[in-house]
Amino acid sequence: MRRGSVVQLVAIGAVCGAGAALVALLIPWMPHAASEQAGRIDLVFWFVTAICIAIFALVAAVILYAIVKFRAQPGEDADGPPIHGNTGLEIAWTAVPAVLVTAISIVSAVVLAKNEHIPHASAASSDRLTPLVVKVTAQQFAWSFEYPGFGKLTSATLKLPINVTTKLRITSLDVTHSFWVPEFGQKEDAVPGLETTLVITPDRQGTFPVICTELCGLGHAVMRSSAQVMTSQRFLSWAKGQQKQLGSSSGGASGKAVFTNNGCASCHTFTPAGSKGTVGPDLDKLAQEAQRAGKPLQEFIRESIVDPNAYVEPGFQKGIMPATFSSLPKAQLAALVAFLAGGKK
Repeated sequence: MRRGSVVQLVAIGAVCGAGAALVALLIPWMPHAASEQAGRIDLVFWFVTAICIAIFALVAAVILYAIVKFRAQPGEDADGPPIHGNTGLEIAWTAVPAVLVTAISIVSAVVLAKNEHIPHASAASSDRLTPLVVKVTAQQFAWSFEYPGFGKLTSATLKLPINVTTKLRITSLDVTHSFWVPEFGQKEDAVPGLETTLVITPDRQGTFPVICTELCGLGHAVMRSSAQVMTSQRFLSWAKGQQKQLGSSSGGASGKAVFTNNGCASCHTFTPAGSKGTVGPDLDKLAQEAQRAGKPLQEFIRESIVDPNAYVEPGFQKGIMPATFSSLPKAQLAALVAFLAGGKK
């Protein structure tokens, strides 16, 4: 091949590669990573993208050069000269893809192994944050997060300390769901009767959406929560403060904490808690609702929490309120019932 042809091919390839690189870099294809695992996954993504751009530039250059250089002239209908193959070229286009695929496999395997690694807790560590364990429970159509290391503290939002490795233990109470925080870069199925795990090490503070990515029913689109990444000191302050409230001898105080932590305010109106949700019944009218159900107030409230479909207030549908709250620790459930019955702060 003449030097001029090589220069032309290189020039065309450079233009095509630059165009593809601009498309890859200027369009925000991936969410801004907020965990070490997502950063590693992005590394694999860009490694594969760079290989694809190089291959695209080479193929596009050859195709465009051939179209321009060897196009048939008007009135020309003769076939081109027969080509019987090129052994060196055939070896090259077999060996090079094999090397590239092997490289992608090695990089992916290393990243997968690192993303699944959980560091051992230090003997000198006393803050219960190395690693942090969070139990994630999915149910149509809500998420619940429990912190076994903090007295089974529960929350409707996932709260995590920054730069601390967290092991999520994920399960479902009904159908298959899928846990996903885009900024954390990983998904994991929540399967009934099976506990799956996901390792997360947040490295950016902020609030990020928690999304179910498995079609799980009519309320799938609203099965959302949030993950809040904060400093370790702030996380410990929150967890210990909630433990103190939940362990308070005052039923009203701990009951309000349970009400707030479990996201009841997002669906219900209840003046003592300052909530104005309209998805579920108005909890300021629990006495009237208990009377219509023909049950004592506290018994009615307890039953409505652990078995929400036992009595459904007229104007509302069954199956909207998840039964995840039936798994609340007995002390928290009792405190919540007392708070809703008494309405005291």
